[in-house]
Amino acid sequence: MNLLTSTTSVCLWQDVIKGAENRCSITLQEDLEQYLVALVMRYINQPDVVKKIFATAFLEALQLRERERSVSLQHVGDQCLIFAGLFPRAAEKRHVKIGYFVDLGRSAYGAISKSTDDLYGSLALKFVVLMDVLQSIQETELMPFEAYEQWSEVGSERAMAILKQYVNVVPFKKMVSRS
Repeated sequence: MNLLTSTTSVCLWQDVIKGAENRCSITLQEDLEQYLVALVMRYINQPDVVKKIFATAFLEALQLRERERSVSLQHVGDQCLIFAGLFPRAAEKRHVKIGYFVDLGRSAYGAISKSTDDLYGSLALKFVVLMDVLQSIQETELMPFEAYEQWSEVGSERAMAILKQYVNVVPFKKMVSRS
């Protein structure tokens, strides 16, 4: 664990996110990194996020006028990212797979994106990478089954790297027959 010596909370969270990126062997685009720092700072004192029912919030947001819809969908996307990134084991306690939060978060960001080049389009496309970075903040490793599930269901590169450490081979995804 690295000693964090930053003097402001923004600098501290930037250092934490940078450290997590290093553990994932990735470098986020600056806008995504800044968004992640702001996201963590916004939700760090809101533990009630784990009690939300995200699908209901998503459906309710779709019924709102455009401006309110965008804000509400951003909240849904943000909360799904926080949940998938910082509380992945809480999903298991809810008997819900992590893919639910990934799909819902991607859909929320995608619904407010004007193009794949804008911030929300990038958040939707890089959702799993951002989830991986947030999971790396805690420096706790996934168990083999968790790693396999996250890799096979949502394509987590971090989960694949962890899985390789456990089994020393490259697993394959099961094929679904489409007959």
